[in-house]
Amino acid sequence: MSLSELTAISPIDGRYRKNVIALGDYFSEFAYMRYRILIEVEYTIALLNILKRRKLTLNDKKRWRAIYQKFNSEDAFKISAADSTWDTTKQKVTRHDFKSIQYYLNDKLHKLGYGVYVPFVHFGLTTYDITIPAYGLALKESRDKIIYPAVLNLLLVLKQKAKIWANILLLGRTHGQPAVPTTIGKEIKNFEARVEKVLEQIREFRFEAKLDGAVGNFNALVAAYSEIDWIKFSDKFLLALGLTPNHVTTQILPYDNWLQYFSALKLLNNVLIGFCQDVWRYISDDYLVQIPKSDETGSSTMPQKVNPIDFENAEGNLGVANSLFEFYERKLPISRLQRDLSDSTVKRTFGVALAHSLFAYQNIISGLGKITPNEKKINQELEGHWEIITEGIQTILRTEGVVDAYEKLKKLTRGKKVTKGILDRFVNNLSVDPRTKGVLRKLSPLNYIGLAKKIAMENTNAH
Repeated sequence: MSLSELTAISPIDGRYRKNVIALGDYFSEFAYMRYRILIEVEYTIALLNILKRRKLTLNDKKRWRAIYQKFNSEDAFKISAADSTWDTTKQKVTRHDFKSIQYYLNDKLHKLGYGVYVPFVHFGLTTYDITIPAYGLALKESRDKIIYPAVLNLLLVLKQKAKIWANILLLGRTHGQPAVPTTIGKEIKNFEARVEKVLEQIREFRFEAKLDGAVGNFNALVAAYSEIDWIKFSDKFLLALGLTPNHVTTQILPYDNWLQYFSALKLLNNVLIGFCQDVWRYISDDYLVQIPKSDETGSSTMPQKVNPIDFENAEGNLGVANSLFEFYERKLPISRLQRDLSDSTVKRTFGVALAHSLFAYQNIISGLGKITPNEKKINQELEGHWEIITEGIQTILRTEGVVDAYEKLKKLTRGKKVTKGILDRFVNNLSVDPRTKGVLRKLSPLNYIGLAKKIAMENTNAH
């Protein structure tokens, strides 16, 4: 079978492809090739500049940069074939994905009339001096252009819902049991504030990279040109790409820095898993009603159903993404001596983890657009649980010096069905002044919400 959305093994490249295809510009094999060519071209330009072996003119640089700017699928297939079958000069198997790129770039420069510079392509470097900046740039640019905007969009929807539902009452629950009232807006605000804090970390994160040779000591570069400050050179080069230099590496960059980024995404995803589960429960309790869409089917056998599929789908995809992030945390900090190759195949799954996350964010936004509060049901539920205001009653009584207020309410209500009438009789029999009794009688499940409305309406950090 030919590869298509229906024959792909991974749902990211199949069923969900249209939702996450934008990440292909950063983490597909094509993108990986293009990023490595970009780094190699820019490195060689920078190297020639510092060596002053005949500085490239602006037009020269333009022609060199066109190699990666105009990189296309035909070029990529040629490199892919080279990985196993092709060499521009010897027609032999290379079995090295980056060496095939180097041969491709050498061939391009020869054809452009720059053959004299070919010896300076990949000069003094190891594969990972190109691969690591390539991945670092892919992570940075995908963060800036795809991941951050997607989470920001979700955050803005949460902000909107928190405000418009700030006054919609909700029966609170602790340990799954009826607790003091809150509002739907306030409960969404709880998640909004958490998402915003993590998003700030994601936005400000700086990705490290290396450019220091086979074991991180600039050995070959110093041997060739000992008079050059190679640390300064590598810093300038990486900073120009928007990456943070790491001077202390082996052949590979310690992945600790990148893992901190993935850890922030994992935390974000865990927060959102909690959100999806809470919303699922509110839908199950009929506090939130899903707006049916005429072109959707809820069940293959029960025609009345409107399933919370967006939140369920998001929860599943967030879990898949986090399982990969957790694996990265276990795998990538460890390398045998100066390096081994087991990390290479793992890094190729970065796009998969990000794609499952991205699809989940989209599903949550979609789900939030299909729900509305069921105020009638919520108010009925609140009216059926007068025991939830006993916290307020015993606290007010304490202000009047009633030392056993908690114990009195516990004896009256614990494990019992409590009604307004029961509480009214309790208040009437209290030995407190009439003013306090008046305050107590005004308490109800429909007004005992503290500052929930105010908190839900507050602005948090602006983006």
